[in-house]
Amino acid sequence: MLDLTPTQAAPRIATLLSTPETRTLDFKRISARHGRMIETVCAFANSEGGLLVIGVGDAKDLKPGSKPPSRLFGIEENPEAFDDFRRQVMQRFLPPVERLHWLRLPCTLHNGSPGHIVMLRVEKSDHVHSVLGDGTWTRMDASNRELNAGEIAELAYRRGVRSAVSETVPIALDLLETDTWRTFVAARGLRSGDFPDQLMRIGLAARAGGEVLPTRAAVLLFADEPGGLLASYDTRADIRVMVYDGKAAVPGATPNLRKAPKTARGPLIEQIDIAVRMVLDELAQGLTLSGSGFKARHVYPERVVKEAIVNAVIHRDYRLNRDIFIRILDDRIEVESPGVFPGHITEANIARAGSKARNPLLAQNLREFPVAPNIDAGEGVKMMFAEMAAAKLYPPQYRQNTGTAVESVTVTLLNLERPSAWDEVSDWLDRHRSIANADLCRVAKVDTLKASKMLAAWREQGLLVPLPDRAKRNMAYRKPVEEPDLLSEGMDNKSADD
Repeated sequence: MLDLTPTQAAPRIATLLSTPETRTLDFKRISARHGRMIETVCAFANSEGGLLVIGVGDAKDLKPGSKPPSRLFGIEENPEAFDDFRRQVMQRFLPPVERLHWLRLPCTLHNGSPGHIVMLRVEKSDHVHSVLGDGTWTRMDASNRELNAGEIAELAYRRGVRSAVSETVPIALDLLETDTWRTFVAARGLRSGDFPDQLMRIGLAARAGGEVLPTRAAVLLFADEPGGLLASYDTRADIRVMVYDGKAAVPGATPNLRKAPKTARGPLIEQIDIAVRMVLDELAQGLTLSGSGFKARHVYPERVVKEAIVNAVIHRDYRLNRDIFIRILDDRIEVESPGVFPGHITEANIARAGSKARNPLLAQNLREFPVAPNIDAGEGVKMMFAEMAAAKLYPPQYRQNTGTAVESVTVTLLNLERPSAWDEVSDWLDRHRSIANADLCRVAKVDTLKASKMLAAWREQGLLVPLPDRAKRNMAYRKPVEEPDLLSEGMDNKSADD
């Protein structure tokens, strides 16, 4: 367990005491019965992660006229119970919860004596966790809720613990014995056995009720029209390429499409190739900027464009009834893939963590084709950031869309040269969390008017969002996604459980 000095701890404690409980923050006093604390750890791991502050009472229990420090009871209130809680954290979860970060903060307790509170940061997990003898929990806005069996199964799909492509579908095997299969099997070196036997030996089929059924992965890999076959089961498997006028897609009766949408169909190995060629052909032609008559030259590294499409195909949730959408606009490309981030991946950590395979059965078999797509074993996302930086373009922007009818993840590649000032601004934001006009004037050495224009442009491009509840003259901005900051100092890259 890491310890802070009193000087380091004081501002953090002040911040904690002024912050209400949320989906990612919970306060608990330590007592002999700490089942709810165990449930909170489980709920955080099964949700988006969070911070459990131990030794601090609820704000709602404050007596009228009391000051926030009177909430500080410390782990000294019951040190034996705290030790037992730590033991239970290591023993009561199935599977064990990993990536736990403990930090002890010295403080003056409510009664004036010296003591400590403990902050336990629980990261979003790759798995679905249960408490032995006490169910499976998720986090609500400021409390925990036990999941039922159906919800546990849904969470397993969302996390990537279960994959729809590994499940069988009642589709005739002869529809998969195609030229694509013959190309694959020659490269794979499968020589003995008949077609059903070969599929079963590599995990792409299974016996069910006396017959051999293909997995959804086999249909996606080898069928001439996987999207058509899977449509009968309320899922889709194609890629739609849309080219728009302007810098935003305008929905409605008259969308601002420049031309009719195109669809990439076929087995996945061909579908990826078709979609990449469609996009690169559009970019090579150049897009006439709306109302100007000038053509925009798109300068994304080809490798980045291909990786974005490959990732969308490999990591999408194939249970969902929605195609992949690639949108080409005047100043960007957007690749939208059905499904949320699997495992512990978030918008904030994907640049460092890379990707996590939702559908390993697809990834491992796509690599067996004679000319495999660009599958970099988890390093592809990091490559995208590096290549965009080398091209002096803004980094890829990832956004998880959970407020829509079908959840999805969108990666945006901006066709805009990154000004040198952005690197300094990005570094400032990483250290200070927000930036105002006056800060930008100092960082970029520009006047107030120029700073206002720069901030407005970055906001329009989606690189910055305004802080809520700020008056216009006092406005400040932050990045669209950011890591929790209460444990950032001294906790980065530290081991989970001392």
